[in-house]
Amino acid sequence: MRAMYALLKSTHVILAYVTIAGFVLRGYWLAMDSDLNRHRVTRIAPHVIDTVFLLSGIGLLFYLALQPTQQPWLLAKFVGLVAYIVLGMFALRFGKSTPVRLLAFVAALSVYAYVVGVALSRSTASWLALAFR
Repeated sequence: MRAMYALLKSTHVILAYVTIAGFVLRGYWLAMDSDLNRHRVTRIAPHVIDTVFLLSGIGLLFYLALQPTQQPWLLAKFVGLVAYIVLGMFALRFGKSTPVRLLAFVAALSVYAYVVGVALSRSTASWLALAFR
């Protein structure tokens, strides 16, 4: 059973790095107006990666028998994830102007950093909780 936990956690952590790296790369390509942003793999891969990322997180919830509604830090991660997705959609697709896209991109990165801090500290205070330990 420890092997299952290790597999789920390592998959989740690795995909956390992969998904943010992909987001930053797509943001860069968007800023450079690169054709790579319109490539079929670029349009499909993030959905596959993010789906496995989400499923590994759900797997961890079940394996550890955690209830997000009873764990404030898990609820904060979920709300942060939703905010990151919405901001990312505005940054990469729905933003009407470059300033709006840039603001949404920076906000999405900030929310993502908050979520990582929540995950590491298991506190809604995120990085502040780690700073004051």
